[in-house]
Amino acid sequence: MASIKDKLSKNLEDGIAGQMKKEADTLAGMSEEELFTYADYDEKEGEKSGYSNYSYWGSTFRMFLKNKGAVCMLVIMVAIVVFTILQPYLPGQMDPNLVNTDPDRFVPLRNVPPGETFWFGTNSIGQDLWARIWTGTRTSLFIGFAVAMVEAVVGITVGVLWGYMRRLDFLFTEIYNVLDNIPHTIILILIAYILTPSVKTLIFAMSLTGWIGMARFIRNQILIIRDRDYNLASRCLGTPTYRLVLKNLLPYLVSVIMLRMALSIPAAIGSEVFITYIGLGLPAATPGLGRLIEEGRVVMMNAAQRYQLIYPTVILSIVTISFYIVGNAFSDAADPKNHR
Repeated sequence: MASIKDKLSKNLEDGIAGQMKKEADTLAGMSEEELFTYADYDEKEGEKSGYSNYSYWGSTFRMFLKNKGAVCMLVIMVAIVVFTILQPYLPGQMDPNLVNTDPDRFVPLRNVPPGETFWFGTNSIGQDLWARIWTGTRTSLFIGFAVAMVEAVVGITVGVLWGYMRRLDFLFTEIYNVLDNIPHTIILILIAYILTPSVKTLIFAMSLTGWIGMARFIRNQILIIRDRDYNLASRCLGTPTYRLVLKNLLPYLVSVIMLRMALSIPAAIGSEVFITYIGLGLPAATPGLGRLIEEGRVVMMNAAQRYQLIYPTVILSIVTISFYIVGNAFSDAADPKNHR
């Protein structure tokens, strides 16, 4: 049995060897043109092989649009912002500082409940609450956006220098330790008390130390990613510092920067409401949500006049909640880890 197996194996090997030798002889007698067929090069097809249709911002917006709740709040927020801008130019709008009087008796129309003439009623001296609420919302939103932009520009600039430039670490750390130990509320009250009450004064007071939190946060993030391999490779290749910061570091922080900015807007509005609520904010001729809430607080124990507190409080709540939800959703959508 073993001998039959050996014979079969030997015959098989001899057959395979003979076939391979025959094929080798055949190939040896063929020319190069017969052996190879060269593929044609198509430049357009070559470009397609290295092309990717991935777009960071496109992917970010697609991820954001999947969050239906955030999209709904964004629509509400945009509608409020647009309406506050257009409201003074709409027909039938009243002056927010005009004291409305009865044409027959020539007395102020004080505390008139909401109706056809005064949609949100009037306050204790006869001013139209509808016009004052939207003017106050416009003022508060302007303060919030202005403070957020100042905090972003100063905070990002200082944070990048603080985290990337090792020689400046000690200086900025000492500045941070001094400013951070001063209560933010005390600074707001002192600046509002010393300077003339105005929108500029509030923006200056809030921005004076408001950038510290942003700078500290950016500094910590820069320290985490500063010495990663791709940054070290860029430095070794001679990439300028400004380009390394703009191309390698800041794009990685877009999501957290957007979140901080989105949260700083309602925070600034809240500070304006607080400082005006205690009587040190905007002048009487400049309506703000803080002043309107303070005026409503005075009459909130009277059930017939409680609308003066409810309306500005509802508008303030919608604005702050919408900014918070949209900011969180956009931050998650801007995170490359969530992109597919």
